[in-house]
Amino acid sequence: MIVVPAGPATPARPVRPDPTGDAVERPVIPPRSRTLPRRRWPARRRPAAALAAAALSLLLAGTGCSGAGTASPAAPGGAAPNAAPVVRGPLCDLLPSGSDPGNPAALTGQPAEVALQWLPVLTRFEAAVRASGLSADLHGGSGVTVLAPTDDAFAAKFSEDDLDHLLLADRDKLRGLLREHLVAGSLSLSDLVAAGKATTLAGTTVTVTGGGGSARLADQADTVCADYQVAGARIHIINHVLGNLPTTGGAAGHRAH
Repeated sequence: MIVVPAGPATPARPVRPDPTGDAVERPVIPPRSRTLPRRRWPARRRPAAALAAAALSLLLAGTGCSGAGTASPAAPGGAAPNAAPVVRGPLCDLLPSGSDPGNPAALTGQPAEVALQWLPVLTRFEAAVRASGLSADLHGGSGVTVLAPTDDAFAAKFSEDDLDHLLLADRDKLRGLLREHLVAGSLSLSDLVAAGKATTLAGTTVTVTGGGGSARLADQADTVCADYQVAGARIHIINHVLGNLPTTGGAAGHRAH
């Protein structure tokens, strides 16, 4: 027979006297564990993380390479994007095109007076617009059509002295001249030809004939690069100055010394 030795005796629980005289045992508080409990994330966060991962994978799948290149953004309402504007006339090949600054597509959102600055054959007409203070006339509510003579057309019409006098000293006459080249409404070349005539802001009726990419105005001027589409306006470059001011240019129109 094996005798197991007894362990140390468990101390007796202290007894607290009760006011009534009966003995009351003191409750024993178990010792606090030194091991910290493992933290657990609430179960409700796990579905949210899973949903976020699924959304991210869908986004990556939608923007991944498909082998077809980058598509052009669709126009509002599902319509096809607007085609690039097409200008027409014998002078167009000498003007900015493609990705050059001042190309027809780059001018579509520009105000007319800004677009004029990008066309290198219109420096005198653009200077006249600035000098006259007629920029406001290029922002009509229904748009405006600009019949813009080239620098060569101004040189053929006015001597250098007369042009300087117009730009610097005779603003009223300059405004009248420019209004001969403005028509109310943003009209394409085909619109002008179909109408057969146009009334300028100066009140002059100009006949319009032609077709096939060019038009003749008042039996004097021809369009040499037409149908620039800018903000609220159409610009048609022409090769003759309209109006009834006297001609002082040409071979004898150089500046007097």
